[in-house]
Amino acid sequence: MRPFLKRAAMIAALTHICLVAQAADPIILKVHHFLGPQSIQHTTMLHDWCDRISKDSKQRLQCQIYPAMQLGGTPPQLFDQARDGVADVVWTLLGYSAGRFPKMEVFDLPFMMTNAEATSKAAWDYQEAFAKEEFKGVKLLALHVHGPGNIFTSKKQIKTMADMKGLKLRAPTRQTTKLLAAMGAIPVGMPVPSVPDALSKGVIDGAIIPYDVAPNVKMEELARFTAETDRSVNALYTTVFAMPMNQAKYDSLPADLKKVIDKNSGRELSALLGKVQANSDVPARAKMVAGGHTITVISKSELDHWKRASASLSNDWIADMDKKGANGAALVHGAQALIAKYTP
Repeated sequence: MRPFLKRAAMIAALTHICLVAQAADPIILKVHHFLGPQSIQHTTMLHDWCDRISKDSKQRLQCQIYPAMQLGGTPPQLFDQARDGVADVVWTLLGYSAGRFPKMEVFDLPFMMTNAEATSKAAWDYQEAFAKEEFKGVKLLALHVHGPGNIFTSKKQIKTMADMKGLKLRAPTRQTTKLLAAMGAIPVGMPVPSVPDALSKGVIDGAIIPYDVAPNVKMEELARFTAETDRSVNALYTTVFAMPMNQAKYDSLPADLKKVIDKNSGRELSALLGKVQANSDVPARAKMVAGGHTITVISKSELDHWKRASASLSNDWIADMDKKGANGAALVHGAQALIAKYTP
């Protein structure tokens, strides 16, 4: 063989080897969230999702999970990080971007949620039917809610609505801010990672969060009292989490890997995430008890007062949606019907 032909053959062979090696390299998805590395969201919810897509893709899709905002930015910026490609996938709370997802706020209204699994399914279907435009620019993988929200306080036990008067309580979303104000508290909006410092310095007197998040912000150490609502009544509040993926990253995947992502997204992933997070309330509550917390269960009769005090929130939300050109009452009824559909 002539020398130049040998060189051409060698170059072709090396090129083929490089292409095969590149094809075999896994695609690493950067997954970003705001909670710590010990949280159930990091160790189980996101970790298990990454394991499933890795298995289903025969390890061609893999994840690097970055907890506690390790890729930079603040929790309210997470959604944009997914949209803009700073991260490939994020897990975030929609309510951190006040007013940006107005139709999805229906699930933040008081006493909407029955249980997290059913309400997470409802949130996904509701988005599909009424709020798809709020997620333009990303590939939405899941929407879910947490278990029933509770009121944690450092110095004063909450037994009735009157006990909240004048207390500075952390709220996660626009609607929960209004809820606390309606019941006489002074709401202070902040992302959950800011709670420990604010509570230890006396900036706030307490916070409303679900049990599963409480150990992540040292509630067993920083608070003494927990008020939880009678669980036979719809939850005082919940909030909606989202798991968006960068659209360009999804579009760049070969067809078979897109199918892997599609298989591991949607209503069933939403339900699973909601169920896993709500189930983690049980060991977290036990940790509060072990830490010496006094837990007060707010009775149905007392909750009737809370419902009356907060009833205006739904009416105000409906009026606000009407001003935006949507049928607010139809959206509330649609969300309620979907929750009822999935609630045993």
